[in-house]
Amino acid sequence: MNRSSFSAIASVAYKEFLHIYRDRRVLILLLILPPVFTLVFGHAFEAGEMKNVPALLINRDLTPRAERFMELILANKTFAWQTQPPSMTGEDDLLGHDVQAALVIPQGWSDSITTGAPVPLRLYLDGSDTNTADLLEGSVRKTLGDFQQEALVELIDKLPEDVIELAKKVPVQVRKQFSSMMEPWKTDPTILYNPKTRFIDYVVPGVIGLILQLITVTLMASTLARERESGTLFQLMVTSLRRREIVLGKVIPYLAISIVLILFIIVLTGWHFQVQFNDPWTLALICFLFLLCSLGMGLLISAISRTQTQAIQFSVFFLLPVFVLSGAFAPLEQLPKAIQYISELFPLTHFCRAFRLVNLYRAAPQFYAADLIMLFVGVVITFVGAVYLLRRIEQ
Repeated sequence: MNRSSFSAIASVAYKEFLHIYRDRRVLILLLILPPVFTLVFGHAFEAGEMKNVPALLINRDLTPRAERFMELILANKTFAWQTQPPSMTGEDDLLGHDVQAALVIPQGWSDSITTGAPVPLRLYLDGSDTNTADLLEGSVRKTLGDFQQEALVELIDKLPEDVIELAKKVPVQVRKQFSSMMEPWKTDPTILYNPKTRFIDYVVPGVIGLILQLITVTLMASTLARERESGTLFQLMVTSLRRREIVLGKVIPYLAISIVLILFIIVLTGWHFQVQFNDPWTLALICFLFLLCSLGMGLLISAISRTQTQAIQFSVFFLLPVFVLSGAFAPLEQLPKAIQYISELFPLTHFCRAFRLVNLYRAAPQFYAADLIMLFVGVVITFVGAVYLLRRIEQ
């Protein structure tokens, strides 16, 4: 590429920079939305321990054992318990009581434990969010398990002396087996790759990709359509500028702005959400290829759109399935196989996978090389396609 080409590209880029600067709506979009979206999406997906979930607690047993369990469950910080009298009815109307759970200790619960046929506690959960329901049930089960363990220890302490003496005559191996059966069996988990189990660490590439694609594809898709709508595109076509010079001149301003946005988003997520970023140079390469691919997609949409309205409609049509099916916020393995194959067509899929492999797994290059290749192929296809469509416009 000679000096005249650089000069031509620079003149188109300068023109595009001026348009961005003069368009206050675009400036607001670029300056305000990225940090706002980063904070909103980050807090929406920030995984922390569930606390103060509104819930009802009804004790209809009114026995000392039930009272002791009440003390233990009230200390569970997962719930913000609203204790209700035994006479209360309609505890299954969670919506009417503006709660997400209700726990009822039924009458006769303590006696049923004594007779060896324990009656289960009734637990009502809001299942509209299946993840929340499972977490709340697990929290109640843990508290109930702790209470049962305390009751077992208390029962053993109250055994008569002759029973203790008789137990000593049981062979040691049998006593060990009996003791093993009485104690809850446990696992010794070691959590790898995301030891703090924070969802924000998993979802951060999805947040970055969501914001970048929303801005780059939409703005880039409008650029040529705007030129065509105003009639200036044909004026560019009849100049000595080559089609690739027009394409590069249009892309460079948005590429430069997007790089600044990426740096800002990463700094914000690292500072505000304490997300750690590993191997920054590899992450920079992944982000750069993804940016080029997103800009190329926006340029391609712009080239096939006759008006800005059409460009925005095509952008939305492209972005909606991408955000849902790209694995940005949920593992792709949870999707049906046919959908997984379709997801491989989206640049965001490869961006999120490569980003996580580098940042969370600290994987070697062979694990994410295929994703880099797919992003590079996407760059080539979109830019070549845009140049080809510009030539068709000229004809």
